Amino acid sequence: MPVEIGELTFLEQLAEQFDIPVPEYLTADASRSEIRTALTRWGDKGIVKPDILCGKRGKAGEVAVVTTTAEAMKKLKLAATAEIKGRNARTAYLAQFVPSEQEVYTAITYDSRWLSPSFTISMTGGVDVEEIGDAKKKTIPIDIFKGLDAYQASDMLQSLGCPQKLISLLSRTFVSFWDMFITTGMRMAEINPWRITPDGKIYACDFKGVFDDSNYRFGEYGRNLPEYPEGKTELEEDMSEWDAASHRGQAHVADLGGKKVLPILFGGGASTIIIETLLEYGGDPIFLSDFGGNPPYDRMYGTIERCLKHKLADASLLLILGGKANNTLIDITFQAIADALRDYCERNGPVQIPVVVGRGGPRLVQGMLTLRKALEDLKMPYVMFGPDTPITLVAEYAARLADIAGQKLSENNHNDETPTKQEQKI
Repeated sequence: MPVEIGELTFLEQLAEQFDIPVPEYLTADASRSEIRTALTRWGDKGIVKPDILCGKRGKAGEVAVVTTTAEAMKKLKLAATAEIKGRNARTAYLAQFVPSEQEVYTAITYDSRWLSPSFTISMTGGVDVEEIGDAKKKTIPIDIFKGLDAYQASDMLQSLGCPQKLISLLSRTFVSFWDMFITTGMRMAEINPWRITPDGKIYACDFKGVFDDSNYRFGEYGRNLPEYPEGKTELEEDMSEWDAASHRGQAHVADLGGKKVLPILFGGGASTIIIETLLEYGGDPIFLSDFGGNPPYDRMYGTIERCLKHKLADASLLLILGGKANNTLIDITFQAIADALRDYCERNGPVQIPVVVGRGGPRLVQGMLTLRKALEDLKMPYVMFGPDTPITLVAEYAARLADIAGQKLSENNHNDETPTKQEQKI
């Protein structure tokens, strides 16, 4: 059976062993000082990527260029929760940004035309091989016993018009690429692109590969490969099923593993901006959410009911926030949120956390009044902002308030657990 690996595994386990030049990198658990030092060394520019077994990460919007430590830490947190085509990220990493004068595509795979491995090169890197015309790429068979030598690679590069000054370096590096492929029992390996800097250095800047676990050479490496998440959290599974149950409205959730702010968010791109602001100011959001599409009452109620059921007990603040809606009826969505909160408290007891609300759109006043009545009945402290207040400022306020509320909750829990003098005597 095939066993896939991504770029981070290549960086950690294979590149150095086979003398393949790669950019510097840091994993998601790097400290703030490590990230700051690395970015300074890299010219204040890095790339955050999710470690996910899926291609087209960039086209999916999951690859980000960062220039500051705070930005890198936010993006690493978000990238670690990426989902592309039903696959989940294992973690995320920060790689050195490599400026390039030339990009090159290479791939090694087994080819039925020759019943042997084949090697493909194109001087047009950074795009899918399907988009490269036949005139701009060259493929040759490789004798399994003789392997790829530098002369073969050199001939291919010359035929593609590679600058003469790069041919020797690229040829030697491609031989190392082949050695890795054949030594570890791979059935496919692709590096796209190799980036060549203005001073003539070469770096493998993206990698994907597939092992054949029936190949005896794979045995040594298979034991050390990381495990990737196979499924979603209970909340994500619940929300996915609920979202698929109706064509009215949307209910997207990606678990972030936070412990402070439970964010009920509206507005597509606004949701991402809000989450990034929460992360920047220590809000530690529990999940990334995007609700809307003018849902009817029942749809919105079921959405909020699931969020509260799974995560409200972990939160120190409830944030209800979105940009100014065009079509979503605020009174309907806020009525559903209010009723879901009432029912949750009736089943589970009172909730002593603050609520921050910010919204704009049709029937806003009616919606705010409905939600205010519910919050006052439940004795939940709240603050409300209208559409004249930017969502980033509301998110910053919520993050700072969540930190204070979390500390007070922790103190109250500690005091509740401390026995009184009378209890100590008993």
